[in-house]
Amino acid sequence: MSSTSSPAGFEIPWLIKRNMIFLALALAFGGAGMQYAYGFGPLMIVQLTGSAGLAGVSVALIALSRFAIAYPIGKVTDTYGRKLGVLMGLSIAIIGALVLGFSVGMKSPAMFIGGLFVFGMGMNASQQLRVGAADMVPPRLRAQALGHVALGALVGVVASPVIVSVASWLAPKLSLDPLALAWLLLPVLIVTGMVLVLFVKPDPKEIGMNLEKYYPGYKPAQRGETQPVIFSPMNLWRNPSSRIAIISNCSGQANMSIVMVLTSLVLSHHGHSLQAIAFSHMFHSVGMFAFTVPLGKFADRFGRRWIMYPGVAVALLGAALVSFTDGALIAVTLGTFLVGVGWAGANVASTALLADMVQTNERGRAIGVNDSAAAFVSVFIALLTGPLIELWGLAAAGGVAVLLAVPPLLILASRLVRGNHAV
Repeated sequence: MSSTSSPAGFEIPWLIKRNMIFLALALAFGGAGMQYAYGFGPLMIVQLTGSAGLAGVSVALIALSRFAIAYPIGKVTDTYGRKLGVLMGLSIAIIGALVLGFSVGMKSPAMFIGGLFVFGMGMNASQQLRVGAADMVPPRLRAQALGHVALGALVGVVASPVIVSVASWLAPKLSLDPLALAWLLLPVLIVTGMVLVLFVKPDPKEIGMNLEKYYPGYKPAQRGETQPVIFSPMNLWRNPSSRIAIISNCSGQANMSIVMVLTSLVLSHHGHSLQAIAFSHMFHSVGMFAFTVPLGKFADRFGRRWIMYPGVAVALLGAALVSFTDGALIAVTLGTFLVGVGWAGANVASTALLADMVQTNERGRAIGVNDSAAAFVSVFIALLTGPLIELWGLAAAGGVAVLLAVPPLLILASRLVRGNHAV
C-alpha cells in the first residue's frame, strides 16, 4: 500500500469508540476460557495419561486448531463480515467447552483431546475480533486500536478464577469434579460475549471499506503499481516487510508455547501449589494484555519495528528466567510475565504491519496467514516439548524456547550490518 494521505490526527467518532468497547468486552467474556486451556491443559493431559512426555499435547492442540481455522475463518469474514465469523467461532467454542467438561468427569483422554481441539478452533476463530478493530481506524491509529481491544482480555483474566471459585464451591453439592463443572459453566461467559458482538453496528468490515465517511479528511491509500490485485498468501510471504512480521510473530508464539508448558511443570516440579501456578499464569496473562495500549501507541508513533523486535528480545529474556532459575517462584513468575509482554509487543506490531499492507476485504485472510504460520510452528514445538523434558530435562526445553526467539533478531542484525534500517 502507498502511504496514506491524512491530517495529523483524527477524532475517533463515538460510533467507533462504542464498537471498540463492545469488541473488547466480547473478547473478555468470550475468550475467558483460554486461561483454562493454557493454565491447566498440560496438567490435565499428564493426569489423564500419566505421561510427562505428552505435556505439550494441550498447547499443540490449541496451535493445531488455530492452524486449521485461521485462514478459512479469515476468508469467511472477508466475504461476509467480521461479526458472522466471530459468532461462528464462539458457537463452536461452546460445544468444545461442554465436551471438555464431560471429558474430565469421564476421565477420557480421547474426549479431552477432541474437546480441546474443537474449543481451540472456536476460540481462535473469535480472534477475528482483532481484524474488526484494525478495520475501524486509519493506519496511524491501528496498533493502538488492536491494543485497546486486546486490553479487554484482562477482564477474562479476572473472570476465569471467579468461575473456578464458583465451581469449586458448587461442585461438592452436585457431586461433580470442580474442574469439570468449571468447563460446564464456561458457556455462560461465551454466550455473554456473543451478545456483545451483536451490539457492534455496522459490521467493522463495512466501516473499514468506507473510512472516509467516519473520518473527515481521510484519504484511502491506493494500491501501488507492483502490488498484486488478487490476494495470495505467497505474495504476502514474498514481501520482505510482511515476511519479517510473520517470522517475528512465529518466534514470539513458539517461544510462548514452550514457556506456558514449562511454567506449570517447573513450578510443580519444585513443589509449588496449584494456587501458585495459577498466580504465575495470571501474571503471564497480565503481561500479554495489560500493556497493549501503550505498546500500540508507541508502534503507531515511531513505527512497527520499534516494538516488534524488542518484543521478541523481551520474550527471549523471559524464557531464560523461567528455564534457568531453579524453580524460584518470583523468578519464574517474572519470566513468564516478560514472555507475555514480549509476545504482546511482537503480536500487536506484526498484526498492525500486516493490516497496513492489505485492503480491508483481504485483511481477514492476511491475519489468518499470520496466525496459521505461528500455529504451524507452535504445533511441532509444543509436541517436542514433552519428549525434550523426558530425555534431557526442563532446562533443555527452556533452551529451545530461548533459541526460538533468535531468528528475527539475527535478521535485524544482518540488516543493520548492511545499513538497511527498514523493517
